Amino acid sequence: MTAGPAPAARTARGDGTRLGLGLGLRSAHLPYVLAERPDVGWFEIISENFLDTAGYPRHALDRIAERYPVVMHGVSMSIGSTDPLDMHYLGRLRMLAEDVGARWISDHVCWTGVAGVNTHELLPVPLTEEALRHVARRVRVVQDVLERPLVLENPSTYAAFAHATMTEWEFLARLCEESGCRLLLDVNNVYVSSVNHGFDPEEYIRALPHDRVEQIHLAGHTDMGDHLLDTHDGPVAEPVWALYRLATSLTGPVPTLLEWDEDIPPFPELLEELRKASRHVGALPGSAVLGSAVSGSAVSDA
Repeated sequence: MTAGPAPAARTARGDGTRLGLGLGLRSAHLPYVLAERPDVGWFEIISENFLDTAGYPRHALDRIAERYPVVMHGVSMSIGSTDPLDMHYLGRLRMLAEDVGARWISDHVCWTGVAGVNTHELLPVPLTEEALRHVARRVRVVQDVLERPLVLENPSTYAAFAHATMTEWEFLARLCEESGCRLLLDVNNVYVSSVNHGFDPEEYIRALPHDRVEQIHLAGHTDMGDHLLDTHDGPVAEPVWALYRLATSLTGPVPTLLEWDEDIPPFPELLEELRKASRHVGALPGSAVLGSAVSGSAVSDA
């Protein structure tokens, strides 16, 4: 293993800026996408849904990947855990990425378990110098195994460590610097966490290294009264759109994805919600639009 980030990981944003707007590829919509070839720029898959499977979902993914750009988004890397990295899992990620031509592989700045127990939750890491060094070391190993920069998402959080010595945005900025990773900026997660913890979401977004933002997530959340919950079960809220306008005014054109994982509507309704992003993008010439408007048809861009 190398002592520092791979040369590719030291570069700024990759070549995906032309992808435009995308959707999370969910099993309920596989037949529709195959039959209708909808006008969407790209798809993001949940990596774990397609590992070690040779059934219909994988067959559908292979066909879709021939027509559309695909990126991979995981929930099992547990980059912040003290358990050893799962090299078998990383190897399978790499193989899947090669098979479908994934533009990048992403996961979350979190831990999902310890002592071999998987909680299936994206748990917050302590925002300390020790944790930063630990996560940066693990990111460098992952990037060596995957032979590509790792893209990491800010999770929504509902609890914080009392002994934190820095803000989450400081942690993310320094993680990029020390490991060479890139960021998946989930604007909804920023807003959810800001309400839950009482920080300024605009300060968070302004303080990030904007040239390291590889992708943006948009999603809906649920107001539980005394806190917000990141549920991905409805339209994007207006405060999140406002933060998206700010983020894109700072990052420039970044591939943007709409997540919708509960109470999933028909595909055309998802597409209508996604199209709103082109109206909210922040004061940019040639604002982010669907893939066909940015780089030709989805089929020709694949």
